[in-house]
Amino acid sequence: MAAASVTRLHPDSDHELHHIYDSRIPVTGVGEGSWPSLVQELRQLTNLPHETVQQRVNGTRKYGVAFEGWGRRNRDFIHYFTPQQVSYAYHLSADSMADLLINSTRARHIDAKVLNITRMEGGAQVEFEGLAPERYDLVFDARGFPRELHPNEHIHIPFIPTNTAVIRRCPAIVQEEQGGPVLQHTYTRAIARPHGWIFVIPLTVHTSYGYIFNRDVSRLAEVESDFDAFLETDGVSQFEQRAVIPFPNFVHRRMYDGAVARIGNAAAFMEPLEATAIVSAQFQIGMVLQIRLNRSVENLERDAPVVNRFLVNNMLCYGLFVGWHYSCGSKYDSGFWRHARDHAWPQHRTAADPEVVCCAALRKFDEMMELMNQPVIDKSDWNRMCAVPLTSYCQMSQGLGY
Repeated sequence: MAAASVTRLHPDSDHELHHIYDSRIPVTGVGEGSWPSLVQELRQLTNLPHETVQQRVNGTRKYGVAFEGWGRRNRDFIHYFTPQQVSYAYHLSADSMADLLINSTRARHIDAKVLNITRMEGGAQVEFEGLAPERYDLVFDARGFPRELHPNEHIHIPFIPTNTAVIRRCPAIVQEEQGGPVLQHTYTRAIARPHGWIFVIPLTVHTSYGYIFNRDVSRLAEVESDFDAFLETDGVSQFEQRAVIPFPNFVHRRMYDGAVARIGNAAAFMEPLEATAIVSAQFQIGMVLQIRLNRSVENLERDAPVVNRFLVNNMLCYGLFVGWHYSCGSKYDSGFWRHARDHAWPQHRTAADPEVVCCAALRKFDEMMELMNQPVIDKSDWNRMCAVPLTSYCQMSQGLGY
């Protein structure tokens, strides 16, 4: 996505673009949901009609997230994109999307393992396994999660109570239409279960299922057993086990330093409950490129800290929104849900303390909570945002019984 964005936003031939990847690292089918902004962006990056893009990514049209068993109201509800039943995103195949974007990228493709990226005067140096190092003006670092979190480099998000995903691929439940894209409305299902929750993402080539849980609270064998039971009740008789993925919930304190821009899972990660991964990468790439391509290099030293602080703040706002989903528990009075509601979520005030994180995410989140407690929300506040719009907070508040 970063390479395709450079190709589109910097069309002049006075630069050389390298797209570096390691073909030994497989694409894992996680994060196969998105936000409506991706529909327009893929159209712009590929210069292809929306219908063609949707078919090329084996996609269906996602109109929101259907929550089952969440909250204290004991009813299912949908968090719609707005305008409701008009705005849609894609459920998409991650490997197909990568292929689509590579075809839209004018770059030298380098298949190599990156050993290190070092900030240097006037740019950054990338060291490779088996190749000579290269110097660059700007590097997008998309190498994924850190192996471990360090307090001086990362902001840990303990108020999101999950840290592991079991991914399974099952037969398609949505059939591709002859001669055109699938037009029916689909939703990402988020089903509360005793040990966490299960996502269901319908593509035209398969259906992606994932059980998101906390390995410090539940044993993998327990989760696998409950996953089996759920698939049986969901009418799924066969599946392919894809991966068991441990993950951190975190935000990197230095996403952008003027020469190196950490993006995607290298910049931050929150569990996939609200499909924040791809939209975060869009935001990070877009903001860095707009600054670098439209501001004089003399401003770089002043611009970089401002951009970094803005990105960190935005990602922490996402984290608070996702963690808040657990604040009202679920229909299960299990060890996981008690941990999520009574232990994990109450940590959000200390973990997002402005003195600790050096940004105002918690204040913005508190302001959204205050708005929802008002009997009438003034029209001047209707467009307020805390990573996501007020409409999203109101829908989730009603659904959860906050």
